[in-house]
Amino acid sequence: MIVRRGATAAALAAALLTGAVATAGCAARQRGAARQEGGAVPGVTGTAVKVGGVLTKTSASGYSTRDAEIGARARFERANAEGGVHGRRIDFVGAEDDGQDAAKGDAAAKKLVQKDQVFALVPVHAPNFGGAAFLEQQGVPWFGWATGPQWCGTRTGFGYNGCLAPKRGDGSQTWWGRQMAELLGGAAGRSVYVQTSDSSGSKYGGTTISQSFTAAGFELAGVDSGLPAAAPPPDWLPYVNKIMTADGGGPPDVVVSVIAGTKFNVGLYAALKRAGYQGVLTDATSYDAAVLEDPASAKALDGVIAAPMFEPFESTAPEIARLRQDVEKAAPGTRLTQHLAIGYWAADIFLDLLDKTGRDLTREKLLSTANDGSYRYENPGFGRVEYPKDHAEPNGCGALVRLEGGAFRVARSMKCFDNVPLK
Repeated sequence: MIVRRGATAAALAAALLTGAVATAGCAARQRGAARQEGGAVPGVTGTAVKVGGVLTKTSASGYSTRDAEIGARARFERANAEGGVHGRRIDFVGAEDDGQDAAKGDAAAKKLVQKDQVFALVPVHAPNFGGAAFLEQQGVPWFGWATGPQWCGTRTGFGYNGCLAPKRGDGSQTWWGRQMAELLGGAAGRSVYVQTSDSSGSKYGGTTISQSFTAAGFELAGVDSGLPAAAPPPDWLPYVNKIMTADGGGPPDVVVSVIAGTKFNVGLYAALKRAGYQGVLTDATSYDAAVLEDPASAKALDGVIAAPMFEPFESTAPEIARLRQDVEKAAPGTRLTQHLAIGYWAADIFLDLLDKTGRDLTREKLLSTANDGSYRYENPGFGRVEYPKDHAEPNGCGALVRLEGGAFRVARSMKCFDNVPLK
């Protein structure tokens, strides 16, 4: 057999090159693992995952979501006490204040990611949050209350109850209307009137909530979006007169308020009661312990049915007992609020995703776990989430709470319903 010298040299060179590449590849993988353990993955070390949030702690109107920080911290402290997630504790650096200003929210998100080097933003609870585009571009996960369109259609934004501003044709919630129908013993023959303000968010909420009630079988007596959002009107009579004659010249059976702020609802409900309204009053914001401290507010809101998107604090569910214990341990004497619950449940979902992603943690791996089409997490405390579906529609879950005699009582426990396409 004749062996060509050139071929032998080429084969030897190829073998040497293959061995070198294999050695280099092995070394690169080892360096990559070492870099991840050493912190090259932003916010991740071998023993900790760093996170921080963005809240509207202060605003010109007095609106504040600062309690969400307490809720998130309470949930993270329990996780750390239990050994962390895959051996890593949660290093919670607290929350920035966006002042209800989109530009400040964007700056806060950039500070957390670029300077503080957080792995994810938890919780984000800011109605005018302006950091969504930056976080999506950077591939940084963020978790909170998806109250605006900036959350929807993203890959990185995770609302604890899905996307609450779906586009036309996407799924829209029916839970509020269906829970109310079950509470009243049926919707047949009952009418509903929806009052919003002239803000874009309130108007949009009027659209989705109106459809929630009509999907449950209520007749829509009317929707009014003429109320100025800047401040409560000096005279409620024009709005009250319109409501009291909305159903064929008489009052509707149910009035839904889609207005941000207790002052608005106190004014509207007090005026309706003075006019003799005897029907059902319901909104999404009156489940607030602060109203019990003001006799005038408590009187105006007495009998009102609030619609929180989590299991009420008055529930006997084990998950709510655990929430109360966690908060009392983290911040003794803290008053339980909706904003606190939102921070707590947003943190809970983040922890579940960390667990399901595994020890080998990067942002991209967490996003892949969440968005591969199989992620689902159910908890009686807030219902359920399914991603990527809930990037485009709400989770369809909620409860009802009635204020009676100066105390909140569970009217309907947390329940989930199928969505319907938004018209």
